[in-house]
Amino acid sequence: MTTFSEFMNKEGHAPEWPYPLRYEQQQEIETDVLVLGGGIAGCWAAINAARQGVRVAMVEKSATVRSGAGGPGCDHWCDTPCNPLSKVNPDEWAQKLAAGPFSCGIGYQIQCRENYDTLLELEKMGGKIRDTEDKFKGSEGRDEKTKFMISPRYSPFHDTNVVIRIFGTTFKPALEKECKRLGVKIFDRVMATSLLTEGGVQGGRVVGATGFNNRTGEFIVFKAKATILAMARAGSVWLMSTELAGYSTMQSRAISSDGIAMAWKAGAEQTLEESSQVYRIAGGYKHKWYTGAGDASYENVELVDDNGKPLPVTGEPSWNKKRQVLDRSGLTGPWDAVREGVLKGEYALPFYGDFPSMKEIEWQSTWHMLLKEESTTKIIVDTFDQAGFNPSRDQLMNYHFLEGGSLPQWREARGGGLIVDWDLKTTLDGLYAAGGQIFSPRDHSFAAATGRYAGRKAADYARQVAQASISKEQVANKKKKVYAPIKRIEGLDWKELNFGIARAMQFFCSEYKTEKLFNMGLDTLREIEEKWVPTLYAPDPHKLMRGLEDLSLLAHAQLILNASLARKASSRPLSFNRIDYPQLDPPEWNKFVNLKQENGKVKVTELPFGYYGNMKQNYEAHNKDYKGVYEGK
Repeated sequence: MTTFSEFMNKEGHAPEWPYPLRYEQQQEIETDVLVLGGGIAGCWAAINAARQGVRVAMVEKSATVRSGAGGPGCDHWCDTPCNPLSKVNPDEWAQKLAAGPFSCGIGYQIQCRENYDTLLELEKMGGKIRDTEDKFKGSEGRDEKTKFMISPRYSPFHDTNVVIRIFGTTFKPALEKECKRLGVKIFDRVMATSLLTEGGVQGGRVVGATGFNNRTGEFIVFKAKATILAMARAGSVWLMSTELAGYSTMQSRAISSDGIAMAWKAGAEQTLEESSQVYRIAGGYKHKWYTGAGDASYENVELVDDNGKPLPVTGEPSWNKKRQVLDRSGLTGPWDAVREGVLKGEYALPFYGDFPSMKEIEWQSTWHMLLKEESTTKIIVDTFDQAGFNPSRDQLMNYHFLEGGSLPQWREARGGGLIVDWDLKTTLDGLYAAGGQIFSPRDHSFAAATGRYAGRKAADYARQVAQASISKEQVANKKKKVYAPIKRIEGLDWKELNFGIARAMQFFCSEYKTEKLFNMGLDTLREIEEKWVPTLYAPDPHKLMRGLEDLSLLAHAQLILNASLARKASSRPLSFNRIDYPQLDPPEWNKFVNLKQENGKVKVTELPFGYYGNMKQNYEAHNKDYKGVYEGK
């Protein structure tokens, strides 16, 4: 196989574009339910909508079989209180998850009541959720009767049996296969670029979307009765380092705030966009994808210092008993003590994961299951195995203290998303949200359960409404914007634009914040939009996609700065520090601050904590016909 560099060195020029170019050509697709995003949430939404007997189309920028943050795999199915080994009540567990400020009780309730049903359905599709071959028989947490492998340590709440270790690399292929079996029309390699509204009016009913094929450049108009946004969380708003490590965040570059930007431009209401935190794992600024033994997938591995002295932050059972859950801002306790110990000379660097001290079955389940099933950590196992690493004799270095963490300006958006009701319907008629598009989203099983739920609700809506007309003028305007970069023969490269946006956010919306900095940031982004975006150049459909992703990042950055201006108080749970408003979480600011656009102008609204009411009662009132394993026992 010839690499790109080898081809360039031999031929002296880049290879010709391998696909037929169909710029300006337009295809129109009509469906009942349109799912934007083919990741975990999107696949589940498409599957459950199709099961309701409606026509479903799903649009995925990459290839559905492995796309999205959960596409490569998953090692834990979290917060599953309905499983037969659980020691907690699902409604009480959901309430516990929602006890902190800025929580999405609607999503947590759905996750706790339905994600075990979701897991069982996944097993019927071919996903592997049990140790049926007894490969890890004898490992701690494994149940002989059900063959489930319970994780007794992963959750901060000890001894609850709500987290199940699973074989997540089997999930995405099974989901794609089920989508095809049910007749879902999958549009792979198609980037959704905008939402279409009735009459072309911002804030109107959503009646479809536009997109383009990132291999052929063909423009596609999707007409739908109901649309579900399932396009993952925020992208690289503060970060840009593809040359340093291949990607700059834990997820792929394809996760680029597209859904957030599309909803913002369409007029949907969003909240918590002011929240961000220092980027902690998996970026190009770290030694590798995970920071070494001590991260979640290494849950059984005890950490020791260079002299073999155990650290009080290992995955042993006593760890969770010692940890203190404070709020959404994170965990404190043992690591602070370790840091002090390092400075005093009590612990010697470097630190290691002590695999050799473990029982063989325990390091086998960690090394050959958890790490091989969780996203791209499989690369770690394969690489180390090829290099001769043997957990029975070798320790694995932990990089937590050697790297010193990320700098304050290397940040990630945290918790922002769409306001939803008990149908997971947004503030726009006809538009639903699932997974990371919902505010305060959680993990893999949250995406799966809310996607499944949104598919059911969107299908119900689609059966009750007529197909709306699409504004030809709106379509023409969207199409013109999509193709603008290919009309030029030279200009600004997508990487330069991404770097400029990220740099502006690093300068003006970093660790400490003021109103002046926010306004300077908005002025800078406005200059980028007015002066530099019109020079954006794309020589092929792939780079056109990258450039359009930058426009999503730009819109999201502007939303973040406007949201930051609106919250005139500092907040510990939001990691939001305003020098000009230093008081932390004053009572009058214990609320959701929401933003939307009306006629192109930013409008700020508010909602109280717990606006969704009694979680158990409201869930049951909106799902009277739902049949699941939980019967209220």
